[in-house]
Amino acid sequence: MSAILGVSGLAESVRFKREHWPGLEERDYRISQGFDAAAALVVDGVVVAAAAEERFNRRKQSGDFPVEAIEYCIGQAGLSMADVDEIAHCFDYAPFGEIFSLDSTSAKLYEEVFSREALVAQVRRHFPKFNPERVHSVSHHLSHAASAYFTSGWDECLVVVLDAMGETQSGSIFRGTGGNLEKLREISANDSLGILYSLVTYHLGFDFNSDEYKIMGLAPYGDPRQFEGAFQQMIECRPDGTVRIPILRLNRTRDERENYLQTRDWLSRNLLPRREPDAEITQAHRDVAAALQAALNRAILHICGHFGATMGLRKIAMAGGVALNCSANGKLTRSGLFDEVYVQPAAGDDGAALGAALHRASLNGEVINQRFPVPFLGPSHPASEVDAALKDFGDAIRVTSLGSTEETCVRAARMIHEGKVVAWYRGPMEFGPRALGNRSILADPSNPEMRDRVNAMVKKREAFRPFAPAVTIEEIHRWFDVPPMRSLPYMIATVNVREEYRAMLPAITHVDGTARVQTVEARDNPAFHALLKALGQVSGREIVLNTSFNVKGQPIVNTPREAIETFLGTGIDCLFIENNLVSRA
Repeated sequence: MSAILGVSGLAESVRFKREHWPGLEERDYRISQGFDAAAALVVDGVVVAAAAEERFNRRKQSGDFPVEAIEYCIGQAGLSMADVDEIAHCFDYAPFGEIFSLDSTSAKLYEEVFSREALVAQVRRHFPKFNPERVHSVSHHLSHAASAYFTSGWDECLVVVLDAMGETQSGSIFRGTGGNLEKLREISANDSLGILYSLVTYHLGFDFNSDEYKIMGLAPYGDPRQFEGAFQQMIECRPDGTVRIPILRLNRTRDERENYLQTRDWLSRNLLPRREPDAEITQAHRDVAAALQAALNRAILHICGHFGATMGLRKIAMAGGVALNCSANGKLTRSGLFDEVYVQPAAGDDGAALGAALHRASLNGEVINQRFPVPFLGPSHPASEVDAALKDFGDAIRVTSLGSTEETCVRAARMIHEGKVVAWYRGPMEFGPRALGNRSILADPSNPEMRDRVNAMVKKREAFRPFAPAVTIEEIHRWFDVPPMRSLPYMIATVNVREEYRAMLPAITHVDGTARVQTVEARDNPAFHALLKALGQVSGREIVLNTSFNVKGQPIVNTPREAIETFLGTGIDCLFIENNLVSRA
């Protein structure tokens, strides 16, 4: 048996920045690397468990060494750390150590955050008996690429990684063929689409390396033409298929490079003044968001289209944080540049843990390249734990035990159809940023008040942000402009809602007529599929508003206790936890 544990995160990154750049605004400390720590376990070439550390320590996007996620993964497989053959970390800064020696602060950063010794120290601290010779580093973009290629199910395809930055690069293009990844081209971190998108996100009053998806939701409210010229200056599409971003090269000193001070000053002088987080969002802010999204779409089509045509490849697999941009993914899918587009569902750095493990397994010829199933790879909780949590909250809740999954689905469907907001908790937790039917909040997509109600009373988030629909794969083509039985199981690309149904589905149709759709198949999630079928019986529509089971600033719930606490702390009408209906006492 071969057991390889992949990990992500840089545990000392934010701590180092606080020590060496004290007194910054709190949100400036997010201009760092190494968030989204996670662990993924690959046994004999098969992914058996994966989870982000945030789901255990309850600190959103935590970069802490993922000790609790590791313990979950090995426990899920019935193993101990003594059974793990190696740990693979999704960063490898060793080739760049000499660059960091050029000034004292960078040298300390390398020593305390990026070096192999810093990684081994974390392993030794939490697992002192683990042999450090079995700790391996995998370059960041190779980890991302492996996560996409080895879960694509394709022997040959183009693999594109785009993010803020790996070690020194922000983009990498590979050709995957015959179980190998051949690097074709790199794009420097000095020309990072991810960093530029994050800096404009910050400039618009949101958080760097956290709130980029909010800008994606804000963009359809704006007119990109108002700032099109500025973004054409920012992003130059080059004949060789790469991009150049001159304003990221304005930062010369150590402080300027660390916090992109000159770039931020350029945005204030040439775009519009910086918005404070609590200030009003004006039309100008919406227009900037629209222009940014349009520029990103243009750049991604340029990069992917160039290398797809050059290599003669009609299938593309993608990963990296930029690949979580659902609007860009939708544009790429509809562009006709490729016959098939696959985006690895945990495309951010949590998924790089998966890729590091898959890469190491591939070196031994162990990986079977098959399409990633819906990633229900996190913890599930036994009936005894559910019962204990229900008992502990006995004074605050009323519990109705339902006889079967079928009865649960029928009851939940009826309540959703009646206008109730329903929390749905069952089975193993999803891996990645999306709730795909096991840790979800559900509501009627045809109710015109539902979007505002869920935003204000439950999610406690910005009103402009859209909600996603989940639909049976059998009905995907009925409501959305896609071919029959098109599988879109990961909620990671936008599609057009059919024009004749946009007014009928106001809670999930964004202002531009799109929706970030998720298809549900019985083989992937029989209970969620049965719920949608039951909804079809009472409403005539096998479709539901599906958003993650959490409130603003918190990770998605993991345990039954967290599910009940979140239910009680929000305006959710009822909670289905396995085959139990929970309401307030």
